[in-house]
Amino acid sequence: MIDFLLLLPVLLFSVVAHEYAHAWTAFRQGDPTAYMLGRLTLNPLPHIDPMMSVVFPAMLFWLSSLAGHPFTFGAAKPVPVNPRNYRNYRRGDLIVSSAGIVTNLILAPVCALLFVGLGLAGDAVPAASGVLGTLQRMMVFGILLNYILAVFNLVPLPPLDGSHLFYHLLPPALGARYRAVGRFGFLLLLVTFMVPGLSGVWNVLLWPAEQASTLTLSLVGNFALAGVIR
Repeated sequence: MIDFLLLLPVLLFSVVAHEYAHAWTAFRQGDPTAYMLGRLTLNPLPHIDPMMSVVFPAMLFWLSSLAGHPFTFGAAKPVPVNPRNYRNYRRGDLIVSSAGIVTNLILAPVCALLFVGLGLAGDAVPAASGVLGTLQRMMVFGILLNYILAVFNLVPLPPLDGSHLFYHLLPPALGARYRAVGRFGFLLLLVTFMVPGLSGVWNVLLWPAEQASTLTLSLVGNFALAGVIR
């Protein structure tokens, strides 16, 4: 439970930053939709979805803890965009769709650098090592979650970001049919999570995130304060 309380604010910041990146790049590409709806902000309140940002991560963490492998992630409300407003439809769609993924890929090493800084501060001020160790633990979650969010969103299943990138590789007629699957996308995602035989697929799909996290933590592990990495 303590780990979940440390993890939740990191998760919320990561998914909000992901959606903000979509809103900002859409605005830069000529679409004011997200801006007009108040989504061009890092204030978490307009972005948080009670189910996907809080309830689902809590349930997933609880269920995975029962299985002995605590794990969770979540999502914010998708930022509404109108690609017809982009100055260049194809270019704009590729930039906006990849913006959240790139943001998470940047946040993971940023968390690693903060981990190092907190470790150095803890060595310099031993009296504060308890608080700094807690913050370091949050940075560990930041590394893990941001790699997971980046890789997860690369999966080419509508309406995930990866589906927008994959769509432009398809012939127009096939691409239209492919995007139509997006109406059932979240239902398909829930099925893959809930059906035991299918849930294991995510272990394979998220393997790159696991490897990236392991490599990153191995590079900064020498700066860990007592009990942070376990």
